[in-house]
Amino acid sequence: MDDLVTHSVCRFMVPFVQLYGVYLIFYGHLSPGGGFAGGAVVAASIILYALSFGRETASRRIASGVSQLMESGGGLWFILVGLFGILLGANFLANKAAGFYLGTPGQFFSSGIIVLLSFGIGIKVASTMITLYYNLSAEVDEHGNDI
Repeated sequence: MDDLVTHSVCRFMVPFVQLYGVYLIFYGHLSPGGGFAGGAVVAASIILYALSFGRETASRRIASGVSQLMESGGGLWFILVGLFGILLGANFLANKAAGFYLGTPGQFFSSGIIVLLSFGIGIKVASTMITLYYNLSAEVDEHGNDI
């Protein structure tokens, strides 16, 4: 895994891929994309880094335990945002009915809680994919060799 070209291209690409993933997460309510697609793009950048530099090096960037905490945190964030509507006297995941500001269509704050939900989904999807990669890459084949 000491390929100079692969390492150089990966180091150059990963920040841009991650930035695009974050863009998809936060602007998914205005354009195609959203939390799921953005989370998948962010996770793909981490997996690309792990494939280029090795799982051990990538786990120093985002450890398996941190990824598992983010996975739980993303789901918990989604539930807490939903419960906030109930605390305001409306339904679970209520938006306009709970009194959230919906803003001007086409602007960043034009969907009430959708941006917050997209953020939680993005974290959940990215961390789930990273955790799955870490767990699957730690498996061993029938001869006892690491895959």
